[in-house]
Order: sequence, then C-alpha cells, then structure tokens
Amino acid sequence: MKKVHLYTDGACSGNPGPGGWGAVLEFTHEGHVYTKELQGGEVNSTNNRMEMRAVIEGLKILKEPCEVILTTDSSYVKDGITKWVYAWQRNGWQTSAKKPVKNKEIWLEMLEQTKRHKITWKWIKGHSGHPQNERCDKLATDWVKKIKTA
Repeated sequence: MKKVHLYTDGACSGNPGPGGWGAVLEFTHEGHVYTKELQGGEVNSTNNRMEMRAVIEGLKILKEPCEVILTTDSSYVKDGITKWVYAWQRNGWQTSAKKPVKNKEIWLEMLEQTKRHKITWKWIKGHSGHPQNERCDKLATDWVKKIKTA
C-alpha cells in the first residue's frame, strides 16, 4: 500500500461567504518525492465546509487505496470524522441536543472517501509556520480572492 501525506486547509471571507480550500499531497516513488497541489472553492460557503472539501478532494484524487497521513488544522474535521460521526449515525444524524447535524451531506461524502484508505489523522495548530499547512492556506485564500474579484 502506497504511503501518502495529505495536508488540508479551508478558508472563508465571511462565514458564510466566498470560500476556498487547498490540499497538498506528498508521496515518494522510486526514491523521488512528488508533490501535487489542489485547490477550489464555492461562491457561498463556510469555513468548516471548505475544511471538509479539502479532505474529500485530496482523498478523491488518489487512484488506489493508500496509507494516508492526513494533517489538518481543523479540530472540527478531525474530531468529527474520528469521534462524532459514529454517534450521529446511531442517532439518525442528530446531535446530542437532538438537532440535525450540520453539513450532513459532506460528512457522508467524506465517510465514503475514507473507506478506501488507511488514514492516520493528525491535527496541527493553524498559522504556526508549518510549511505545508501554510501552503494549503495560501491555496485556499488565493481561491477566495479569485472568487471575490470575479
């Protein structure tokens, strides 16, 4: 199973507002390190939705099952997919306060993408100088700027 490092970040100007996401994949093949960058966005989104979209798109591009070390600065994403989602499923996609789970359709999409891979989830503090996280942030914020000037 190939090993891939996936770094993700999302950004929004206003919440909701124009949103962008960025992902950086790094992998080694035959002794060479390769990097692939992805970015995208939505005209009207939220920061959490963009954080989730970065993860989904980063996993979706992988053509075969991989061992993925996924690094995010979003505790919402990490805790949501590793802890909360199972309780939500048991509770009919309701929170402990009996309210509908926000972003259900994106959580379902993320769950589907995670099934193919063996994922180790890592959280890092955002804007703390981590090179790949800073790059993801730039990809995301550049996309927001692009939307705002369109």
